[in-house]
Amino acid sequence: MAAAALGCDAVAGDDNIILNPEFDDGLDNWSGSGCKIELHDSLDDGKVLPASGKYFVAATGRTDTWNGVQQDVTARMQRKLLYEATATVRLRAASGAGVQPCEVRATLAVQTQDGRQQYLGVGKSVVSDKEWVQLQGKILLNSTVAKASIYIEGPPGGVDLLLDSLVVKHAQEADPAPAPDFEKLEYGANIIQNTDLDDGLNGWFPLGPCALSVHDGAPRVVPPMAAQSLSLDDGEQPLNGKHIHVTNRTQTWMGPAQIVTDRLTLYATYQVSAWVRIGNLPQQGQGQVINVAVSVDSQWLNGGQVLARDERWYEVGGAFRVESKPTERVMVYVQGPDPGVDLMVAGLQVFPVDRKARVKHLRKLTDKVRKRDVVIKVTTDINKSDDGGPSPTSPTTTKAGDEGSMVEVRVRQESNSFPLGACIMRTNMDNEDYVEFLTKHFNWAVFGNELKWYWTEPQRGQLNYADADDLLRLCADQHGMCVRGHCIFWEVEAMVQQWVRTLSTDDLSAAVNARLNSLLTRYKGKFKHYDVNNEMLHGSFYQDKLGNEIRAAMFKTAKDLDPDALLFVNDYNVEGMCDTRATPEAYIQQIIGLQEQGAPVGGVGLQGHVSNPVGPVIRAVLDKLAVLGLPVWFTEVDVSCANEHVRADDLETVLREAYAHPAVEGVVLWGFWELFMSRDNAHLVDAEGRVNEAGKRLLQLKHEWLTHAHGKPDHNGEFKFRGYHGTYRVDVTTSAGAKFSQTFSLDKDDAPMVLDIKV
Repeated sequence: MAAAALGCDAVAGDDNIILNPEFDDGLDNWSGSGCKIELHDSLDDGKVLPASGKYFVAATGRTDTWNGVQQDVTARMQRKLLYEATATVRLRAASGAGVQPCEVRATLAVQTQDGRQQYLGVGKSVVSDKEWVQLQGKILLNSTVAKASIYIEGPPGGVDLLLDSLVVKHAQEADPAPAPDFEKLEYGANIIQNTDLDDGLNGWFPLGPCALSVHDGAPRVVPPMAAQSLSLDDGEQPLNGKHIHVTNRTQTWMGPAQIVTDRLTLYATYQVSAWVRIGNLPQQGQGQVINVAVSVDSQWLNGGQVLARDERWYEVGGAFRVESKPTERVMVYVQGPDPGVDLMVAGLQVFPVDRKARVKHLRKLTDKVRKRDVVIKVTTDINKSDDGGPSPTSPTTTKAGDEGSMVEVRVRQESNSFPLGACIMRTNMDNEDYVEFLTKHFNWAVFGNELKWYWTEPQRGQLNYADADDLLRLCADQHGMCVRGHCIFWEVEAMVQQWVRTLSTDDLSAAVNARLNSLLTRYKGKFKHYDVNNEMLHGSFYQDKLGNEIRAAMFKTAKDLDPDALLFVNDYNVEGMCDTRATPEAYIQQIIGLQEQGAPVGGVGLQGHVSNPVGPVIRAVLDKLAVLGLPVWFTEVDVSCANEHVRADDLETVLREAYAHPAVEGVVLWGFWELFMSRDNAHLVDAEGRVNEAGKRLLQLKHEWLTHAHGKPDHNGEFKFRGYHGTYRVDVTTSAGAKFSQTFSLDKDDAPMVLDIKV
């Protein structure tokens, strides 16, 4: 995809677009952003010297975080071209005292040709006054701009910001990593030794000075999620009932452990499964977290956790993956309950998941859930005169399958009706390549930030709906996409703008009502869904300030203002079994509580920011949520892995599980384009438009989920097929040259659809 130049001097290549990057020509081409800049060859009696070259620059007199060093790059930067930036930076206290380490950022300030101001993050790093630090990042300019300046900013006022050099070059495309080699991987093989404890505690050791002992009395069946992955029938390969009992625990991290370093395969996804239990629980004790942890050198991975509220056996399940070779050891251990609480573990299994085997199973489920039988009945009119020629007065109707009536039927599905959406932001719509991919491959959209309260009213009374209007015009009006409204409120306090946080109770109540009336009145009928109060499992700002009734009141008022919109709860980590605040049980309890207060909850949102997804774990959550009888949507799906092939497998896992489950009624991806994702290594399309392996996998699935069929009607004149729900075109031709075409929609229904066609 070609990049259009901003100015006549813009050149793609390896040259640094920063002029005078090491200040050899003094301060030429440089200026201060809200502050002064000074050239130095040393500071503080030689304690601060250039990291390279002869000089560095100091931004002094800084009174705010945005003050810093800047350079205009308007004439030298191309749109739709990926750049990588490297800045060498350091801090210095203006007063001579010490400086606390803080974040330094490189930012591109853009003024578009229609006058909009944009600030695009390039990179950031924590910097101190002790040494020079390299700050690195990438930038993609979507818009044709009137002005573009890159500047270094970030520290609080009163701190001098030092810049030694800045390099901004066209990023060189690296060759994608090959697919991992899993040839010798034994799927389903437990890498935990002596898991059945028939050999006592051989292979196990206590983490910390706790005591391990072996006892009977544990479950004798494999936990359900593991049984699904291992394709075990009910009761097959039962456990022997033995478990490890951990006593004398004085720290939460104490429990049974094993070293598994030599048994791991890099990039393989390992499912974790065990029965766990607590004992010696204080009478007034709270629920106890039990976690299967994986220690990789100094890194901690979450293999799954559960909240135990009483002294019964609980299933704990999850997954993890190791993506770089450990330098020391990999240890699996079970931990979590409070000191003094006994811990019991039975049947711990850690095994690589065979995703290909799961796909075969899911295809069968998908056929039941997303397809319907179709019967096309074809009849033909044959008009013949006595001499064999056509007669206008004596028509005869025959079934297409009758002898002498040769008919061919071709059926082609034009689109799948299952909602598949993606996130878009205002800056993205200026990139026509991005818009083309979005509108070609998705039928729903959601706005990343532009509808959130902190965006539409950053300062009290200063409303900004221009960005949301632009996006709605592009997605809905110009391309006929359905749009989700994300979100009316956000319950996590850190995501609430400062002026809202400081309001009194009465003023906050009034502001909430004003927000509801302003947003839903303006866009009545425009958004098919609304996430009413985002992440209520993880935050409680409005509930703490306005009482337990406020959440239900938000739903009720929203329904009154826009009756046709479906109103969702929306939260993260529910689908992964990795967060005791966000268990499916807790989510169900929250939703039922809202309904009991009269809240018209219309849908359940699973954000789907998934790591190392395992099908049976996701399926177990969906099965639990399905009891609510509400539509379930994956609303913000992304998966992250540096290896594109593994990322593709992760994405396929989530999409197939969603598509194969009857409770799921739509999936929305939280972006797809490089640099415009909330997680690194999650994109499907590179910054300059290359569709990577994950993107190719998405397109392959979309192609797989389209039905095409052709053939001849049977002796009854019927042509039968089973197809995915969506829109179709059928073409019928006869041996006499007659042709007929018709489009139809195949909706969800248990009964076959019968289509009568006369040619």
